[in-house]
Amino acid sequence: NHFFVIYCVSSLFWGAGLSIAHSREAAFGLSEQQPRANIMAAAKKKPQYMTFVESCCGGVTGWLLVHPLDVLKVRLQLAGESGQKIGTLAMAQSVVQKEGFPALYSGLSAAVMRQVVYTTSRLALYEIIRDMISGGDPKNVGVGARMFSGPTAGGIAALISCPVEVSLVRMQADGRLPAAQRRNYKHIFDALLRISREEGVATYWRGCTPTVTRAMVVGLTQVGCYDQFKDMYKSYCGFKDGTSLYLVASVTAGLVYSFASLPFDTTKTRMQSQKPQADGTLKYKTTAGTMMGIVRGEGVASLWKGFGAYFGRSGGHTVAMFFALEWYKQMFTRFY
Repeated sequence: NHFFVIYCVSSLFWGAGLSIAHSREAAFGLSEQQPRANIMAAAKKKPQYMTFVESCCGGVTGWLLVHPLDVLKVRLQLAGESGQKIGTLAMAQSVVQKEGFPALYSGLSAAVMRQVVYTTSRLALYEIIRDMISGGDPKNVGVGARMFSGPTAGGIAALISCPVEVSLVRMQADGRLPAAQRRNYKHIFDALLRISREEGVATYWRGCTPTVTRAMVVGLTQVGCYDQFKDMYKSYCGFKDGTSLYLVASVTAGLVYSFASLPFDTTKTRMQSQKPQADGTLKYKTTAGTMMGIVRGEGVASLWKGFGAYFGRSGGHTVAMFFALEWYKQMFTRFY
């Protein structure tokens, strides 16, 4: 079922891209034999909705490649809570042996929905806010515009997508619980419905503070840094637009983003996955309290637990997402 979902989603975005391409070509009244320059000449300014379409396609395409690493990242973060010391490869082997290979794709429906809501919003809003500040002129875009646009777009997107985030963390962590304690959500919509019925709508925003904080850090260190590093590599290292530039800029941004955001991600995971204690209270109540509790009980290094899986997931997604985003932009630009 998980691989069928991957196939369907990939086909959907590929088909959507081709459909838009053909519809644009038909709208210009051009045949395949006519030069592409005519299309560009007839094209107008990019419609704003296309910013969201490109962002959605890039986010989902990039995520499908790294979802198993996100599952491992969540499991490693929660393993520290029980005092278990285990590495990324050992955790992967344990998950596959105990739950089967499909467990690495647990929570895929929630993850795809998260990309549709969160990644689409943060990438598109970043571009829109940045262009509003610069007046739409790339030459006027400076470090300040990127430093403001990244966190602002990330925070807004995270606030909107927090219910999906809570569902995703729970679905990914469910397999590690004893059978009697598992929630056994069937899919993202089942999780959203049951959470509101069983625990109240407010539970959707449990862990909202670290989620939004992490998203603001990600907006700055991933999206903003990628944009900035592209300019720097072109200006100081002689790179030109293309595969090499996208690779070095995205890897650099992915490394910075992974190191800066993992403590907030660990905190978010602990808060969102927890169950009420015997007396009905929650162990983790605030972001600062959760962080301090992790540091006191497990050491400072535990805030970066699972960094290998996290960088593989975050760095891998950064590279795949921006490569896909640049490709979709180039493809769609030819037809509007």
